Amino acid sequence: MALQFPEIDPIIFSIGPLSVRWYGVMYLIGFTFAMWLANRQAEKPNSGWTKEQVSDMLFYGMLGVILGGRVGYVLFYQFGHFIENPLYLFRIDQGGMSFHGGALGVIAAIIIFAIRTKKSILSVGDFVVPLVPVGLLAGRIGNFINGELWGRTTDVSWAFVFPTGGPLPRHPSQLYEAFFEGLVLFIILIWFAKKPRPAGSIAGLFLLGYGAFRFCIEYFREPDAHIGLYAGVISQGQILSLPMVIAGAGLMVWAYKSKSTTHSQVSN
Repeated sequence: MALQFPEIDPIIFSIGPLSVRWYGVMYLIGFTFAMWLANRQAEKPNSGWTKEQVSDMLFYGMLGVILGGRVGYVLFYQFGHFIENPLYLFRIDQGGMSFHGGALGVIAAIIIFAIRTKKSILSVGDFVVPLVPVGLLAGRIGNFINGELWGRTTDVSWAFVFPTGGPLPRHPSQLYEAFFEGLVLFIILIWFAKKPRPAGSIAGLFLLGYGAFRFCIEYFREPDAHIGLYAGVISQGQILSLPMVIAGAGLMVWAYKSKSTTHSQVSN
């Protein structure tokens, strides 16, 4: 027994050659929510942020997500193809984005923004990370609508038969990621950020939480066909997530040993 994949057209509507897709709308939802929450945080007394700074940071972050996500996908998952044809990096029409690459892009954006505004890199990171999980939630729902990045075969009652995944039922791993990496991680970060915390601890918790959730969910997600499992045990996504777990835990330990404190990020 398995659930039939819902017939959802990934294209919402088309105007001539222009098509509006659910996946793109999900990205828009993520950025819109990030803008709303960031402006709400900036309005808090003694936040140290202006709306102009929020706009600039979101612009840098958006570039980091798009450029880092594309470069990361090509280097982490299609490196052989890139070596054969370096112009593949620019073939965005063929799709392909990596969260880990996008995360590196956002980290670069945070560093550049912090240096330009003379803010603490850690405090900027603490401000930014609560904005991320809802975008992850929306993006994974977009993956589900597209019928891509499905999970491994299974006999659980909530499995789906995906149109591109063959005749066997599979874990809806996109929804697992949407729930844990999106909703649950967002709730954890919002709860944690309600009180003043050591600078860097909120960013550290995000890295630790995302990395741990992603590492576990990879056991239910189908490995990339051209990569498979290394030594038949660990996936590329897990290898990329382990440094996040280590860095996040290390950053939290370091933050709590230091004396600098970041402002509470969320109003009560």
